[in-house]
Amino acid sequence: MRRLLTDAARTLAPPTGDRHGPLPPLLLTLTVVTGLVDAVSYLGLGHVFVANMTGNVVFLGFALAGAPSLSALASVVALAAFLLGALAGGRLAGRYAANRGRLLTAATGAQTLLVAVTVAVTAATDGEVTTAVKYTLIMALGLAMGLQNAVARRLAVPDLTTTVLTLTLTGLAADSAPGPDAAPRQGRRILSVLAMLVGALVGAALLLHGHLVLVLGLALLLLALTTVVTRRLSATGAAWTRPPS
Repeated sequence: MRRLLTDAARTLAPPTGDRHGPLPPLLLTLTVVTGLVDAVSYLGLGHVFVANMTGNVVFLGFALAGAPSLSALASVVALAAFLLGALAGGRLAGRYAANRGRLLTAATGAQTLLVAVTVAVTAATDGEVTTAVKYTLIMALGLAMGLQNAVARRLAVPDLTTTVLTLTLTGLAADSAPGPDAAPRQGRRILSVLAMLVGALVGAALLLHGHLVLVLGLALLLLALTTVVTRRLSATGAAWTRPPS
């Protein structure tokens, strides 16, 4: 238990000289954003995911089989947007390969703009989700999540993918043997799961009370704060900005 708590503390407040620097808490923030965004897409846009592509592919299969309340078109649009976002994230990763701080700043800056579009669109319709609004949100949020996933992959901070928890949960269970040889980062893995859970919980609670614009606004705020903080921290040229060996 002590080791788990120590690892969690080091994830939330990385010690000076940590090779990943402030990236772990910043990526936990993006994990909360993922929970918020998938709450919007699943509960507000007709049972489709824009961040969890495993679930989205399964939904597409269900929809093609004729399952009610599922849209094959929505799933295809979400998949296409996510892939385009991932492609853009790969291009950014190539451009900022030598500096992880600048890479994360550029990515979250782009995400901020995309989510700002969704806030503006939903505010203009007073939260009413018409067909045009639905597909605008699916495309913008899918792009943002694909970009985030690709960049998190390139940042290569263990157990902080920000959008996928399957391997994190597997590691949490499979590496749970007690003793001095227990696997590291269990605290970080738990925090990653909790971050997604908190985002989904808050997003769902707000959506169920009709606050779609507020959920998107909260995601926008977290992304904007992450962009500002990352930009300021990466300007120091610290060792954490360099790719891990």
